[in-house]
Amino acid sequence: QVQLVESGGGSVQAGGSLRVSCAASGRTFSSYVMGWFRQAPGKERTFVAAISERGFTTRYADSVKERFTISRDNAKNTVYLQMDSLKPEDTAVYFCAARRKLAVVPDGYDYWGQGTQVTVSS
Repeated sequence: QVQLVESGGGSVQAGGSLRVSCAASGRTFSSYVMGWFRQAPGKERTFVAAISERGFTTRYADSVKERFTISRDNAKNTVYLQMDSLKPEDTAVYFCAARRKLAVVPDGYDYWGQGTQVTVSS
């Protein structure tokens, strides 16, 4: 089992940048596909990005392509989401998640963090 703790959320103006991090416990972090999801007020949680266990493969939602970058540092048990050119519609709680089965896909995640708030003002 893995425990996930997000950090780095905050408030930023439209057009700005923010990086959120997710630290994982345990010694098997490098065996999980990692993903980022977000949930805006009154909406369902949606997929944002995912990265393979060694970082060679990534996948993004169309709404964040060319603006967000997912990366990971297995030595630090941490996955990152760099968010650039932020828009007000990016405002949401951002969650990281871990997937045991090795497929870089937007569903089937087994473990979840508690989330971190990102607010983008116009």
